[in-house]
Formats: sequence, C-alpha cells, structure tokens
Amino acid sequence: MSETVSSEPTHILTLSCADRPGIVARVAGEIAAFGGNIAESAQFWDRGPNRFFMRIAFISPKGVDRDAILARLAPAAEEFGLDLQVTDLARPPRILILVSKFDHCLEHLLYQIRVGWLKAEVAGIVSNHEDAAIIAVRAGLPFHHWPVNKATKARQEGLIEGLIEAENPDLIVLARYMQVMSNEFSARHFGKAINIHHSFLPSFKGARPYHQAHERGVKLIGATAHYVTAELDEGPIIEQETERVGHAQSPEDLVATGRDIESRVLARAVKLHLERRVLLNGRKTVVFRD
Repeated sequence: MSETVSSEPTHILTLSCADRPGIVARVAGEIAAFGGNIAESAQFWDRGPNRFFMRIAFISPKGVDRDAILARLAPAAEEFGLDLQVTDLARPPRILILVSKFDHCLEHLLYQIRVGWLKAEVAGIVSNHEDAAIIAVRAGLPFHHWPVNKATKARQEGLIEGLIEAENPDLIVLARYMQVMSNEFSARHFGKAINIHHSFLPSFKGARPYHQAHERGVKLIGATAHYVTAELDEGPIIEQETERVGHAQSPEDLVATGRDIESRVLARAVKLHLERRVLLNGRKTVVFRD
C-alpha cells in the first residue's frame, strides 16, 4: 500500500441511513483498511425518524481514488442501507449562478471566490436582464442573457436546462433570480439548487417587502437560504441570519441592511453545500459546521 502523502483531506464521505449499532465502526474500519486517515468526523442521530447522518473528511493514500473508495465501501453500504456519497476534493466544484437585476449576492459570491474563501469555479452567469453583463465581463465569465416573459418562460427555462446539461454544475445558485422555476425544474434539481430570500415570508410577499416591513414597524429583518422546491420559498433551510432594526431607520436603510444579510447568508449556504456539510433530512437539513 502506498504511503499517505497529503496533509489535507482528499475526499469527503457523507451518508445517511436508519440508525443501528456498528455503522461508525464499520465505515471507519473500511477507511483505515485502505490506508485512509480521518481528519474530520461529525455525526447526528435524529431520534424521531431514527435516521443517522455522518460526514467524514479523510486523507487517502496516493493511488486510491474515488472509484476505489466506493468499491471498498460497497459491502458496508449494502449491509447498512447507506445512502452514501464520496466527493473528490481534487476537482473544484462548479456552480451556475442565476441572477436578475439585484446583483449584490452575485458580486459577493464572486468576491468570495476570488479571495479563496469560497472554493468553486463558476460555469457561467444566467440572467433575464442585461444588467449583470458588465460583472461577468469583468470577471471573465460566460454570460447568458435570456429574457423571459409569460409567453417565453418555458422556452427560457429550457435554455437553462440545456446549459445545465452541457456544463454539469455541482450547484445551481439563484442569487436573487426573480423568476419562479417550474415544478419540473424544482423536482429535477432538488438538493442541487439554492435560493435566497428575505425572512419576512410569508408576512410580506410580493413587491417592496422592506417597505412593507417598514410600514409595519418590524424590529428584526433577515434572510434565509434554502433548497429550491415546488413549494415557493419553503424548501429545506440551510442558513439564516437576522439583524435588529429600529424606528429611526428608513426603508432605504432596511433595504441596505437586507442586501448585506442576503449576501452573507447565501455565500455561507453555498460554502456549506460545496463542502458537503449539508445533508437532507426530509423537509429539514442536517448541517455539520466547522
């Protein structure tokens, strides 16, 4: 067996299954058997549905690739009924970003990628408006301007699907993309598409939510990042944040605060997903943080 040469994790294993004794010992034993060294480990038992979740980041010996790891774990996966995934960290994850006119979340994502906090490659930017074109040009990224209206909505979504098929992104990010995706799109990409919205929902739906909130004198505003589902803005929640506001602040102040929160929350949710720290648990998520 070749010696382990990396000092950083080379692979991440995530799994979920019905809880029973011996899961951790078996999986850890299989990793040790091919010379792997566990760098991080986290687990959670949801007692209600009796579901067990685990995330392991480990260092594999040189020459032991993802296929070899999956083959080694196959008997354990069959025995324990593991819903198991192994991610190769040598390949940077790819994201496709959808945006409309509000570009603050897009700008923040690109900045965090540029400085290395968010480790990802951008496969392209899609927008139903031309406003973000200059951002894409500046970042040297492909930009796809596909306008949409009621008559062209199905065709435009078809173009997005074609791009997804061609680019095969690991994640689709709706960075303030102000279009409702079809039920078919939501089902097809469940668990691989993240949306961001203000946390007023369902109180202040529709246009100008921060102005509506100002009129009602809210004291907390925030944002929620969640997976896209057919139920609008009701997908499994990944990340949230709130900030206290007061009566002296104008609607424009609330909008500015909201922009900051939305940008931070979406970036954290994307990072958590790409680092395989988010596991679906029915209508909820299990999030293994640092």
